[in-house]
Amino acid sequence: MAASQSSSAAGNTNIMLAIFEKKTNTVDLYRPLRNYITFHYSEREAQNLEDDLQTLKQLRSDIERHSDPSLPARRDLFITYFKALCQVETRFPISPEPEHVNALTFVWFDAFKSKLKASQQNIHLEKGSVLFNLGAVYSQIGLSFDRNTVDGRRQASHAFMGAAGSFAFLRDNASLKISVGSSTTLDLSAECAGMLEKLMLAQAQECVFENTIAKGSTPGVCAKISRQVGLYYEEALAALNVAPLNQHFDKSWIIHVQLKAAIFYAEACYRYGLELHEKEEIAEEISRLKSAVSVLTEAKKNSRGAAAQLLDAINKLEANINRNLERAVKENDRVYLMRVPSHSSLAPLPAFAMVKSMVMSEVLDASKEKMFTSLVPDNSAKALSRYTEMVDHIIRTQAEKLQQASELTRVRLKEMELPDSILALEGNFSLPTNLKEDVEAVQISGGPAGLEAELQQLKDLRRVNQELLVQTEELLQKEAREDAQFRSQFGTKWTRPQSSTLTKNLLDRLNRFAGNLKQAAESDARIERSVREHSALMAILDARPIESALPSLARPIMSFDQNEDAIVGSLKQSLRQLETLGAQRAGLEDMLREMKRKDDILPKLMTSTGSYEDLFKKELAKYDHICEDIGQNIEAQEQLLLQIQAQNDEFSVLFNLEDYKASREKSYKQIEAAIAKFREIKDNINEGLKFYVTLQDAITNVKQQSNDFVMTRNIQCREMIEDVQRQVAGLSFQDKNSGGFNNNYPPVGNQNQRPNTQTDPRHQTPYYQQSEQPPVPSYGHPPPPYGSSHHQPPPPYQIPPTAAAPYPPPQVHQQQPPPNHDYGQPAYPGWRGQYYNAHTHPQQQQPQQPGSGPRPPYTIPSPYPPPHQGGYYKPQ
Repeated sequence: MAASQSSSAAGNTNIMLAIFEKKTNTVDLYRPLRNYITFHYSEREAQNLEDDLQTLKQLRSDIERHSDPSLPARRDLFITYFKALCQVETRFPISPEPEHVNALTFVWFDAFKSKLKASQQNIHLEKGSVLFNLGAVYSQIGLSFDRNTVDGRRQASHAFMGAAGSFAFLRDNASLKISVGSSTTLDLSAECAGMLEKLMLAQAQECVFENTIAKGSTPGVCAKISRQVGLYYEEALAALNVAPLNQHFDKSWIIHVQLKAAIFYAEACYRYGLELHEKEEIAEEISRLKSAVSVLTEAKKNSRGAAAQLLDAINKLEANINRNLERAVKENDRVYLMRVPSHSSLAPLPAFAMVKSMVMSEVLDASKEKMFTSLVPDNSAKALSRYTEMVDHIIRTQAEKLQQASELTRVRLKEMELPDSILALEGNFSLPTNLKEDVEAVQISGGPAGLEAELQQLKDLRRVNQELLVQTEELLQKEAREDAQFRSQFGTKWTRPQSSTLTKNLLDRLNRFAGNLKQAAESDARIERSVREHSALMAILDARPIESALPSLARPIMSFDQNEDAIVGSLKQSLRQLETLGAQRAGLEDMLREMKRKDDILPKLMTSTGSYEDLFKKELAKYDHICEDIGQNIEAQEQLLLQIQAQNDEFSVLFNLEDYKASREKSYKQIEAAIAKFREIKDNINEGLKFYVTLQDAITNVKQQSNDFVMTRNIQCREMIEDVQRQVAGLSFQDKNSGGFNNNYPPVGNQNQRPNTQTDPRHQTPYYQQSEQPPVPSYGHPPPPYGSSHHQPPPPYQIPPTAAAPYPPPQVHQQQPPPNHDYGQPAYPGWRGQYYNAHTHPQQQQPQQPGSGPRPPYTIPSPYPPPHQGGYYKPQ
């Protein structure tokens, strides 16, 4: 590490660092490479490449001996040698393999710990070390300039950017390959190269900051540039403080970078505080300055061994900050009386990067180097490859010209709306492809005329669901009436649970279904209203073909010179000529490719004794004729396009083309609006159909559960009647024998009896007839409520919870639900029409009488989705 410092307007803070070069051992490249050429090619080839081998040997020797003390010459030497290594890499495989160049071993020592070295038998270590030394020389060049002058600081900044670019190129292109080797040093690692890049960028930005101060820029600009200097130093410091670099660098490095980061952070706060003071933002100024003082104080605690210039710069900067801080505090206490915010609540200081790493891919590009270019396995193959490249260049160039000409024709015709205007005049005009496809899709689905049938489907499905609800509720009500009758007849002997306690869940679900059906009816009404309101808008979609509904381009009613036909005829002829030129271009391109396919000069190359260049010139001449034809075609097209432009202008004026375009665009928008409205209504109808199908399955499920419940209750009823009868018969016998009755069950017909004598219950209803059913255990304990989790599987459709009263039975004198009844979530969650209002007051609905219309189950055609897949009604 080398250091240099100079005074500047920014203070004595510009002491900077440079990197020393890596050292290496002497390596003889000449003999191993020449032996490889002799063995794998020929002695003659080795003699031909003698100059290149000697040049490579001299470059390596100059790197080892430092023959030229000039830093720019040293930089150019590393660049030239790196390019030569790139040529060597593609032609000489260097490795321990027997068939490779295995007598070369490169040795390089660590730049920061000279006792450590790396030794590898591959070219990657050599290239990486050269890149490192290139960055080191760039840093030394930056340090060598006189930074007391504006031009010196500018040149130093450029040199440091070159150093940063070299280290970045090392990190991105060589570090990983080097790390794979048997031994390596840490200075060539990606971590070290990245740290050095940030350090060089920090010094380059620091030079810019010094120039900014010297030019007298505003405090705000100086603060942004200073903050970016600090950020670069902070990134370098972060890399130095973690493995693997924290144990590799001398402590003075870390102290230097740490103090630099603190100085430029404080400098940014100081400059930013000046700008805040001008804006009278005293509270934030105080907070920024306090933060700067705190950072400087903390940095000085770890400044042992730091350069005296840095410590002096810190003290001067701290004095300036304290002076401004004291002034700001006094002004705030006496005048502004602002609350000083905490530093953590403030936004980060703004920063602006004025430097970036040099792009070394251009500096180190070896594609144009001539070293070892003749070293190929076969000269004929090399010549053929070169000739093929020349032919490909011709084909590619001419093909691009043809494609550009075709694209130009397409764009120009589209701008003039040709041939669409001519087709419209002849009545052959068609909609744009996307719009026509949308219209066809609407018409295939039935169009607006088919919406009425789908609305009728909604009505039928709603009616069927309503009937299923009524039938299910009647079934439960009938069972409840019979249970109440027997309970009244037998009194306390009728011990089974009341029906109302067992059917509550079923009735609640039916009531929720009824509420959803009511809201679905309201949504259906909105759909019907939308169809009626927009029928005129959507009527255009029923036109077949749709073009019949579009405006037509008509001839002018009055014409003074009667030249319409001549104008149209000349325009058509020009368009036909343009089409012919396009076909010719396609043929020319095919001809080019066919010529290339058949162009095989390898036999001529193998037998040629003269210059390859003369042979190439002769063979390429056969493409000249077709190239001339392509040029003539393109020139003729340009002239024809100018002619068509003039003819089209005359045609547009004569046929009032602008008014026609406006009318046509208006029709397009009308069709687009009609399609959008149709799709909206269609989607709502489909959602409704899916809702009704899903709801019908849910109601059918509840009805089946109700049937099972009623059947079970009937069986229990028969058993209980038999038990009661046996009890009555036993009591009567004991009364006759003992003359008294002390049981809690009174004789049937003696207590709580009507004047008429009770008949045998088994003759009152067909439910009591003994049927062919398996014996059922006697009714000992009240069964659990019907639909409990132990006996009833969870229904596939859970209706949203609601506070609604039970859905009323369909009787003539039933009560209507209250006006503000909550029927759960809207029946159409997917409804998005403008006529949909989720808060619309539900209309009173007369219950549908059972028996009106066909009996369920009502089945829907197969296109509808199975349960649980509709979005129209989403069960909870």
